[in-house]
Amino acid sequence: MRGTPTGRQLRLGAELRRLRERAGLTSTQAAQLLGIKQNQVSNMEAGRHGVSPDRLRTIACHYECSDKALIKALAGMTPDRKRGWWEEYRGLLPGRLVDLAEMEHHAARLRAGVTAHIPGLLQIHDHAREVIRQVVPELSPPDVEHRLSFRIKRQAVLFGDHPTPYLAIIHEAALRMQFGGPEVTKRQLRHILEMTERAHITIQAIPFAAGAYPGSGQSILYAHGPVPQLDTVHLDQSHGSALIDAEAQLDKYRVLLGRMADMALTPEKSRDLINTILQDL
Repeated sequence: MRGTPTGRQLRLGAELRRLRERAGLTSTQAAQLLGIKQNQVSNMEAGRHGVSPDRLRTIACHYECSDKALIKALAGMTPDRKRGWWEEYRGLLPGRLVDLAEMEHHAARLRAGVTAHIPGLLQIHDHAREVIRQVVPELSPPDVEHRLSFRIKRQAVLFGDHPTPYLAIIHEAALRMQFGGPEVTKRQLRHILEMTERAHITIQAIPFAAGAYPGSGQSILYAHGPVPQLDTVHLDQSHGSALIDAEAQLDKYRVLLGRMADMALTPEKSRDLINTILQDL
């Protein structure tokens, strides 16, 4: 029995529950099929009890799940005894924020759509520090530094031997927002231009002239799982972070990001817009 489950452990438990419900089984019936106690089923589905890959395949068999790709993906989510770097921050930062780094680390690819802020994975130190200082209620200096170091460490998914493919759709408003003043903004925009030179990173800008679009008031991070059923959406809201994985909601955010991409400039013209903003500063 583990203590507080991570976001990934909770997600695996939720997927086990969905498999059971699709099979039309109660937790009591599932326990009888698996030869375990009903509370063990409940603990697995709540993420409080680990599941081995072999046990997961046995469960899928009893639940008559024939989706081999899904079963393989779920087996890959079974507990890894190696702690991720983000666990150092558990207890120092809100749990949902720590779960965000875990989600990004395991994502097959990432898509972001933002209106008022540069995406966290693209922020330089000085820009990020100023953004974090605006949190309400105001954070103490040590808390600011904890969040800053955490945000910068999250960016490791964009580097290394196997970086995660990343698409960021950024509104012109976010590109022109001067967090830290003109000089910091110049360095931030130059950093974004440098990141566009990496083959796995695509930046598209939505100009003011594009007008209104659905979801324009939200900051969306869409993490693609190994199969579509395991996708997750992270919403950054004033009252905290939210992780969403309901099928209908995933469909909604796929459509929203698709529309944003359709309205955005091409990567080449997006670079031109960023250069124009730089010249205006």
